[in-house]
Amino acid sequence: MALFLLLLQQPLSSSYALLSYITLLFLLSLQCKVATSAIILSFRHHHNQLHHQRPMIHANQTNCAMFLGTWVRDGTYPLYHSSNCPIIDPQFNCQMYGRPDSDYLKYRWRPLNCDLPRFNGVEFLLGMRGKTVMFVGDSLGRNQWQSLICMISTSVPQTQTQLVRGDPLSTFRFLDYGVTISFYRAPYLVEIDVVQGKRILSLEKLDGNGDAWRSADVLSFNTGHWWSHQGALQRWDYIELGGKYHQDMDRLAALEKGLKTWANWVDTNIDKTRTKVFFLGISPSHNNPSEWNTGATTKNCYGETEPISGTGTTYPGSYPDQMRVVNMVIREMNNPAYLLDITMLSAFRKDAHPSIYDGDLSPEQRANPEYSSDCSHWCIPGLPDTWNELFYTALFY
Repeated sequence: MALFLLLLQQPLSSSYALLSYITLLFLLSLQCKVATSAIILSFRHHHNQLHHQRPMIHANQTNCAMFLGTWVRDGTYPLYHSSNCPIIDPQFNCQMYGRPDSDYLKYRWRPLNCDLPRFNGVEFLLGMRGKTVMFVGDSLGRNQWQSLICMISTSVPQTQTQLVRGDPLSTFRFLDYGVTISFYRAPYLVEIDVVQGKRILSLEKLDGNGDAWRSADVLSFNTGHWWSHQGALQRWDYIELGGKYHQDMDRLAALEKGLKTWANWVDTNIDKTRTKVFFLGISPSHNNPSEWNTGATTKNCYGETEPISGTGTTYPGSYPDQMRVVNMVIREMNNPAYLLDITMLSAFRKDAHPSIYDGDLSPEQRANPEYSSDCSHWCIPGLPDTWNELFYTALFY
């Protein structure tokens, strides 16, 4: 009102000037309010995305859907040779133990709407200087652990290193950088103990294992395969749940209960502002050729030299029920782990398993691929290198 009275008292030319000034102030004020509202809406949208996005598909900072894509041939792969990485277990060292083909090493994962950054071992070490990365889980976690060490080592062949193997904990140190890459063997994540000579799988306990995990700066967990083992491969005699002992129970229900115990431990014990937590998706096996060849005459992955054809947006074969449990549990966490969702992209790689080129097999076993082929683990170099390229991207990009 005061500005309006002042305007009436001015000469006409001055009034026009003052009116223009007032109009400018109004427009500036309106623009600030619009900008502020846009920022608030942007924050709300980001908050909703964080709390409502499915953990099954993650995007990095460039909105790259990393886990949907296709396998493409790339002559610059593999990133290293097995002869230059002495840490590889015989179980995974396919080239050393006679695998005659090498085309399976020449594939690169290409997401639908981006390219992954090429792995840089020096950048990894500099970014993790003075820190510890720990893989926790079963032999698929060990697969990934050894792959990562090989990928880093080929970038810094002259650096001082130290390997200490143990059970359950093995460590590899890059001494010049103060970086430790560890593997902690815990195939169920929850506790398994011996009571009066019987192996007890306790679905609600994680005490002994968890104490060793707290100090890591990056934790990558996995589990899955051991929950479905039966007969001689089953590693427990009884399951303990709710103070009662069971000779058996629904395996998916057991996995869900065990994973919820793990998830509660992470939510309660891990400071997400200090420690990054990952969970490796269920690694698929290729024991059923009918999933990729309706007229299959082979019995498993033996002799397979090419990936399953197709684009990695539709799962080939039957989607693992275990993965549905993993998705549900992670989604319900207070501070969800980052799901490294390698399940579908790995499902196309029927060609990447050791099959009979496993250094732990006897000559007699290798002569019988129908029964002895390893179609669960992966050759190194090979598919686990892609898991680690995704791991590297999620950590640094």
